[in-house]
Amino acid sequence: MSSMSITLVRADASQQQVLDTTTTGLDLFGDDRTVVAVRVNSEVRDLHLPLSDGDVVEPVLVGSPEGLSILRHSTAHVLAQAVQAVQADAKLGIGPPVTDGFYYDFEVAEPFTPEDLSALEKVMQRIVKERQRFRRRVVSDDEARTELAAEPHKLELIGLKSTANADDGSDVEVGAGELTIYDNLRRDDSVAWKDLCRGPHVPHTGYINAYALTRTSAAYWRGDQRNQQLQRIYGTAWPSRDELKAYQRRIEEAAKRDHRRLGQELDLFSFPDELGSGLAVFHPKGGVLRKVMEDYSRQRHAEAGYEFVYTPHITKGHLFETSGHLDWYADGMFPPMHLDAEYNEDGTVRKPGQDYYVKPMNCPMHNLIYRSRGRSYRELPLRLFEFGSVYRYEKSGVVHGLTRVRGMTQDDAHIYVAEEQVEDELKKLLTFVLQLLKDYGLDDFYLELSSKNPDKFVGSDEIWEQATATLERVALESGLELVPDPGGAAFYGPKISVQARDAIGRTWQMSTIQLDFNLPERFELEYQSAEGARKRPIMIHRALFGSIERFIGVLIEHYAGVFPPWLAPVQVVGIPVAGEFDAYLQGIADRLRQAGVRVEVDTSDDRMQKKIRTAQKSKVPFMLIAGGDDQAANAVSFRYRDGTQKNGVPIEQAIIEIVDAINDRRQV
Repeated sequence: MSSMSITLVRADASQQQVLDTTTTGLDLFGDDRTVVAVRVNSEVRDLHLPLSDGDVVEPVLVGSPEGLSILRHSTAHVLAQAVQAVQADAKLGIGPPVTDGFYYDFEVAEPFTPEDLSALEKVMQRIVKERQRFRRRVVSDDEARTELAAEPHKLELIGLKSTANADDGSDVEVGAGELTIYDNLRRDDSVAWKDLCRGPHVPHTGYINAYALTRTSAAYWRGDQRNQQLQRIYGTAWPSRDELKAYQRRIEEAAKRDHRRLGQELDLFSFPDELGSGLAVFHPKGGVLRKVMEDYSRQRHAEAGYEFVYTPHITKGHLFETSGHLDWYADGMFPPMHLDAEYNEDGTVRKPGQDYYVKPMNCPMHNLIYRSRGRSYRELPLRLFEFGSVYRYEKSGVVHGLTRVRGMTQDDAHIYVAEEQVEDELKKLLTFVLQLLKDYGLDDFYLELSSKNPDKFVGSDEIWEQATATLERVALESGLELVPDPGGAAFYGPKISVQARDAIGRTWQMSTIQLDFNLPERFELEYQSAEGARKRPIMIHRALFGSIERFIGVLIEHYAGVFPPWLAPVQVVGIPVAGEFDAYLQGIADRLRQAGVRVEVDTSDDRMQKKIRTAQKSKVPFMLIAGGDDQAANAVSFRYRDGTQKNGVPIEQAIIEIVDAINDRRQV
C-alpha cells in the first residue's frame, strides 16, 4: 500500500506530518481508550472510518465535551440492546446524550421498575465485556425501512430526515441527507444488534466501563403530548469509575440540597394543586427571604442609576404583534383571553372583539414607557427597572419546582443607549451584574455567548454581526472564560449569559445581557441627538436573577438551606430554659427588632433541648438561651447553628455580634 500524508494535530505538540500507510483513526491511535473519535477536516468521525491523503486529523478525547457525548450516546445504544435482549417485543424510540448522561425511550407493555434497571445493568455488563464493535453503514431510505420494519418509531424518523435541528433528540438518530445504521458486531463479525443513528460512536463497547442506570419516567414520543406515551430510562457514563463515583456523590449531595424538599421543610413555599402546575405561593418565611433579596436589589439598582417602573400583567394582542412575540414566541405564551365584540341596538359594531394576553416579557411595555414622550440624548443611557410578573406556558414535563415555573417575577431592566455608548454601558452592566451576584454568595463564573439562530431572527445579518462582535469584545475584556452557544440567541438579538457554579460545582444560568437593534426599530423609538437629528436608540435587555423564583431555588440549593445571616428568614431564636424567662427574652427580642433583626422567641411547651433541635433544623443562624443565671447577669448563652456555644455573653455584646454578622454579607 502506498504511503499517504496525514497532518496530526495534538494539544500537547505542534502539528506534525505523519507519512505512513495509515488508513483509519484506529491505525493512528490503536487501543488508546482516551481517544474515542477523530475530527477530520473539522468533522467529528468514527475512528474506524478511512482517512484520505491530505486529511487534517485531531483526536477527540473522552474527557472533552464531544468525547463525553460520544461515550454516553454509545452507552445508550448498549442500554437499548440490553432492553431488547430482555424484552424482545420492546420498540425503540430515541436515545440521545444529555447533560451528565443519556436516556433512551421505549414502547413496552409495562413501566420499568428499579429491579428491571438492576437486571439491565447486568446484561449491559455482558455486552461491554464482549467488546462489540460499532460499525457505521450508509443505507437508502428503502433499505432502512426494510431493516427496521419492526420499529414503528424508527420508520417515522426515516420519513423525517430533515429533523437535524429538532429539539427532541431525533437529530441523534437521523441527519439531513444520508441515512446511517450502526451495527454492533461480535468478534465473528455477526450482527448482535443495530440502530438507526448518525453517530459517531466509540470503537467498541469495551470503551464503556463506568456507567449506571439512574431512574425511569414516562415520556411522550418526540416530546409531544399528542403522541404516544413511552417509557424512558435515564443513565450516566464516565471515562473512569472514580469519575462515576464522584458524580454519584454529587447527585447524593444534590438530593440533600433539593430546593423542593428544603422549601417544604423550611416552610418557604408550596405549589397548591388548585393553582395548577408551575405556580408557586410563598409562605411568610419565604416571603421574608424574597423581600430581603428584592429590597437589596432595589437599593443597588437605585445606586447604579436605574429608574423604577411598573407595568400591567395583561395587554392587547397587538402589542405582541408589534414586538414579534406572536410570530416567534407564541408557543411559549398562554392562550389569549378573547373579549367578544359589543354591538349597538341596530346591530352595528360599537366595539370590536379583542384578544388579551398575559405577558411573557416586560420589554414591549418598557418600550411604550420610553415612547410616551420625546427623548433627548441627555437622558441616555436611560435605565428602566421592574420586578415584573410574566407568564410562560412551559410544558408540564419540564416544570420543575421554582427553577422552571409558569408564573415568575423577573428583575427586568431595559437600558436605552446611543450607539457610541453601547460598549461602555455593557462593560458597566457586566461589572454590576457580577458584583451583585457575588453579594448573594455566587462567585465562580464563566460567560456564554449566544449567536443568531438562522431560522429564527429579525433584522439584518449586518446588524446581528455588529451586535455579536460588540458583546464578544466586552465578554473577552472581562477576563472570564467565554463559551460559544451557536444559534442560542433570542429572535431579536444576541446575548451574553452569566453561568454560575454553585457550592457543589453545578452550573446555573444566571444573568442574561441581550443587545437589541431590532425592537427599537419595530416600536419606532427615537431620541434627539446633540445636533438636533432624530436617531434610533439601541436597547439592552437584562435580567439579573433570571427570575426571583428561580434564583431563590438556586440559592436554597447553593446554601443547602443554610442561608447567610443577612438572608435567613429568621435570624435569631430566643430559647427560654423555662416559661418564667419568656418575658426576659421577649425584652431582648424587642431590642433586636429595633436594630432591624428578624427574631422569634420559642414560647412553646417543648423542653429546652427540643427547642434547640427545632431551631437547628430550621437552620436559624443564632440562638439566645436564657435561664436564671443569665437573667441575673443581664446576659445570655449564645449558641450558633453549628452547635458551638458561648455562655454568659452580655446582652449588648450579643446584639453587636448579631448585627455585625448580618451586615457582613460575606458571612455564612
